[in-house]
Amino acid sequence: MAAETPFWSEGRNLGPLDSWYVDVEALPWKDTPTKGISMKILLQDKETGLMTALFRWEPGTELPLHEHVEIEQTYVLSGSIVDDDGVAKAGNYVWRPQGHQHVARSPDGALVLAFFLRPNKFLSGDLKGQLLE
Repeated sequence: MAAETPFWSEGRNLGPLDSWYVDVEALPWKDTPTKGISMKILLQDKETGLMTALFRWEPGTELPLHEHVEIEQTYVLSGSIVDDDGVAKAGNYVWRPQGHQHVARSPDGALVLAFFLRPNKFLSGDLKGQLLE
């Protein structure tokens, strides 16, 4: 496994079995392909698709129809995210099984911590056929 925290320069000095203590505040916010959503990657293994990230949703943002290729987990730190199955507000946790498809929205904005075993596959819109990486 080639796990790392991208953009965390102190990680270059660590040995393969060292703990990664990451100053999350110092990590840059990166734009995603979806306008209105930016992210900080906390852990990523590009070989396997494993990723843990903070996602910041601006009010009114919509993530187009996508499929979860493996289990996806989300903990809402602030705001809320909604889909046709329900609403996850600050302090709520939601997980979705492999194969689940949905459109996600954040009417009022949100900050979420998400865990992916594999990237999402987009099924509609400008991102159709792409994987979130």
